[in-house]
Amino acid sequence: MTLTNPLPNQQDLNFECETGNYHTFCPISCVSWLYQKIEDSFFLVIGTKTCGYFLQNALGVMIFAEPRYAMAELEEEDISAQLNDYQELKRLCFQIKQDRNPSVIVWIGTCTTEIIKMDLEGMANRLEEEVGVPIVVARANGLDYAFTQGEDTVLAAMAHRCPSQTIKKKKEKSLVLFGSLPSPVTTQLTLELKKQGIEIAGWLPSQLYSELPVLDSDVYVCGVNPFLSRTATTLMRRRKCKLISAPFPIGPDGTRAWIEKICSVFEIEPKGLEEREFAIWDSVEDYVKLIKGKSVFFMGDNLLEISLARFLIKCGMVVYEIGIPYMDRRYQAAELELLKQVCKEKGVPFPRIVEKPDNYSQVQRIRELKPDLVITGMAHANPLEARGINTKWSVEFTFAQIHGFTNTKDILELVTRPLRRNAKLEDVGKSQHIKFAMD
Repeated sequence: MTLTNPLPNQQDLNFECETGNYHTFCPISCVSWLYQKIEDSFFLVIGTKTCGYFLQNALGVMIFAEPRYAMAELEEEDISAQLNDYQELKRLCFQIKQDRNPSVIVWIGTCTTEIIKMDLEGMANRLEEEVGVPIVVARANGLDYAFTQGEDTVLAAMAHRCPSQTIKKKKEKSLVLFGSLPSPVTTQLTLELKKQGIEIAGWLPSQLYSELPVLDSDVYVCGVNPFLSRTATTLMRRRKCKLISAPFPIGPDGTRAWIEKICSVFEIEPKGLEEREFAIWDSVEDYVKLIKGKSVFFMGDNLLEISLARFLIKCGMVVYEIGIPYMDRRYQAAELELLKQVCKEKGVPFPRIVEKPDNYSQVQRIRELKPDLVITGMAHANPLEARGINTKWSVEFTFAQIHGFTNTKDILELVTRPLRRNAKLEDVGKSQHIKFAMD
């Protein structure tokens, strides 16, 4: 297999689709960050022992006091419909209410519940009345969704529970942001918009279930993450909100474009954004020097790939390929436009975008292209490192604080770490070689 011209010049972005498999983490892992974000919630994952083992291994490495999630394990009798699922779930929900008294219980459906056609929504409606606690059903199974889309299904389900404006009166435009971010980051983005004179009416999800934002046709909504296309669709179609299509606030260029787009919808002239962006670039100049001219290859895992690639191209890197598990071109339209704009500004060819990439084919391309860095899922990191290829776990970008102006350094810290580490190892190797030669 030969790739004589890995980045051919082209007039538009080139989209390809390969195997149709999701080579990613399981989406039920979304409970690890959502239960922390929604402080009065409890997450109940309904699945088999395999799901339980996954949660133990994936989330067991995180040490939290009193985690608010549990596993309802389906036995063989449940799967063969010999037991009464309703009675068992009822018992569990009453136990959760007694022990933890949450404001909302979120049922996370897994692959098994899909395969055996469990009527989770039907049972939840009946149980909600008996238990006296709202029960939200989200199908975060790995058959249909990639890693971070677990959050997408939860937020889409929660959007149905947001209150509507009871008294219809003429009011000014209001803005609701959707996407789960750590509290310091939501505060930063809220303050950035406040500087421009825009007050945020609420976040989805909110820190408390009782504080879910009001949604109706007078509300403008804007996403902060590229993997929330189902939530965006639900907000538009079911709640009649108006979606602001903007690039995502990742990197100083994306953050500036995100704020500018929101300002344009609210008919506000943005102030000081250009200076703010330049100041951030100046503050990370040492990091940018390390990666300028180096190449990167995204294997695809968490759906942040387009935004990260756009930012790294802005930093001067060459992006050979953007692998991504799922691509909603409508929801990411503004981000894709910014990607094209950045490529033209830097005078570099558009990178190849591969949806649902075939990992075997990707490894062949990596061997041929020899990128300086591969951003990949954890399953492929060690095999690639063993072949002398620098890697970075994509999951680290999911859990790190990468949004907004002030977190630009955190993205570059993650990207440059393997390059800096291996450069140090080479220096150690050289010094050892000199020492042995002298001996």
